[in-house]
Amino acid sequence: MFYASIRASGGTTGSNRRIKSKHVSGCYCNINAANLNPTKLNWRPKMNFKARYITIAQVLRRARNYIADTDARILLQSVLKVNHAYLIAHSAQSLISIQIQNFQLLVTRRTRGEPIAYITGEREFYSMKFKVKPTVLIPRPETELLVDLALERIFIDLPCKVLDLGTGSGAIAITIAKHRPLANVTAVDSSVNAIAVARKNVKHLSVSNVCVIVGDWFRKFAGERFDLIVSNPPYVAIGDPHLSQGDLRFEPRLALVAGSDGLDCIRFIIAAAVSHLAVGGWLLLEHGYDQAEMSKQLLEEAGYSDIFFRSDLAGVIRASGGRYEGFRQKSC
Repeated sequence: MFYASIRASGGTTGSNRRIKSKHVSGCYCNINAANLNPTKLNWRPKMNFKARYITIAQVLRRARNYIADTDARILLQSVLKVNHAYLIAHSAQSLISIQIQNFQLLVTRRTRGEPIAYITGEREFYSMKFKVKPTVLIPRPETELLVDLALERIFIDLPCKVLDLGTGSGAIAITIAKHRPLANVTAVDSSVNAIAVARKNVKHLSVSNVCVIVGDWFRKFAGERFDLIVSNPPYVAIGDPHLSQGDLRFEPRLALVAGSDGLDCIRFIIAAAVSHLAVGGWLLLEHGYDQAEMSKQLLEEAGYSDIFFRSDLAGVIRASGGRYEGFRQKSC
């Protein structure tokens, strides 16, 4: 059976205790995982040497003492390079030593709080598997709402120019391009490392209508206009306690933090986008759970029309947007 040998501060030297897990904000994390000293966490297999083998079902059962069921399954799938159905159908299959060792290494990383997506190097988004690294944000299910809103505004049988600001892994841009093959999608990010991941995903997912470039917001698009601009920008405030919790602890701060109120990037994008939207074009933004009213106010002040906001499946207002109708002459 798997066990973790942990020397808790103030505890008895060499004493063992189990690590329980709980579900927080859509992802699994271990209680007190942030306080564990990795050098004192030592995973070892205790196998049935008489039987001389351990099965898929047994290794999963033992790992679940320390990490969530779903996490254990995903990690074993990654090691064996199989899907969930295979684990179920071959639960009695015995594992070889190297497979057990590799699985233990991944489980150890997870007990330290490292996100599953970074451990496995991929995350599913809109039913597609995207490559991810610690240099990009992990694509999240709630961001699929932003893609839904974009697809609603792009005709499937007409060409369209789309700009994805702060593309990261490229999940938004690539998903739009996949579902709207006539769209000409440009994805931009200021991080060279993020752009490398996005380009890898373009190739991995065989998308031909996405252009990925390095750039700072609109700087490389002087005089250029788009039918739709979409962005999931940084919108976490400096000092927000969530930054020290869960997956956010491991994600790049540059892609998360945006000033004292989290609105610096949103302010800039809303103000600058009017110079890069075609008449009738849409701006769509993801934002924080408490930023909808301020986003609406910023859109109104910038002169957008048809302003709206939408909630995600959890009922959280997650996205806002507006249409650019050109400059309007103010009445006296």
